[in-house]
Amino acid sequence: MYGAIDIGGTKTLVAVFDRKGKVIEQIKFPTPKIYSDFKSELATTVAKLSTKNFDSFCVAAPGRIDRVNGIGVRFGNLPWQSVPILSDAMQSMGAPGVLENDAKAAGLSEARALDGNYRKVLYITISTGIGCGYIIDNKIDPDFEDIEVGHMLLEHNNKLVRWEDFASGSAIYKRLGKKVSEIAEDDSEAWYSIARNIAIGLIDVIASLNPDIVVLGGGVSSNLPKFKDRLDEQMKIYENPMLTIPPIVQAKRPEEAVIYGCYEIAKSHDSRPTTPKS
Repeated sequence: MYGAIDIGGTKTLVAVFDRKGKVIEQIKFPTPKIYSDFKSELATTVAKLSTKNFDSFCVAAPGRIDRVNGIGVRFGNLPWQSVPILSDAMQSMGAPGVLENDAKAAGLSEARALDGNYRKVLYITISTGIGCGYIIDNKIDPDFEDIEVGHMLLEHNNKLVRWEDFASGSAIYKRLGKKVSEIAEDDSEAWYSIARNIAIGLIDVIASLNPDIVVLGGGVSSNLPKFKDRLDEQMKIYENPMLTIPPIVQAKRPEEAVIYGCYEIAKSHDSRPTTPKS
């Protein structure tokens, strides 16, 4: 069995996969703002699982990570700093594990779900914050494994603002007072602003990385059919002979891509697990 831990800014999901990639069980809990509380809650949640023996697992965390030492350095939407996530997760899971950034793990699973039809896959997750994974030949590109596009400074309302501060799910909620899933389908003004704010940052990332396809995941992207036409219109504005817009598609698992990425990573590290330094 393989374990997957998806640490999000608002919720954490713990899942169990069999060797064929089928989810056997999963449990969610609200992500505590205090790390010691998270550590306790994780241990309690894992103890509730019917599965007790894992071959390996992967824990996916938002923000900057130290893969070698299993440390979560900084988190965009959590106040944790320099916390030993991998060691603590290994204590709870009782198995060897791997630490990866959540967007990179999600991007890996979505790229592999494309069945090799695209060599360079850009994955953008738009949820509590905005994250990115760049997958080349079905592997997380090591040159971009620490990229954080949500923190790009872009002009917004005549000021330089981080992209995720005006285009993420939390930013949308702050501006409109409702979740994206609660916005009426005929609210043209809301969908236009959502599409425009996503397009402003997306065009810069595309121009920098030149992907073959863009996959949008996360909670906001779960609603992509409601604003896809508007997004396409906005992206078309920026297209020019030197910048062709690649296909932009919805993730096959918009809100579960991370745990499936964790499964792919845990499976690949089954015989050579990564253990943090003591």
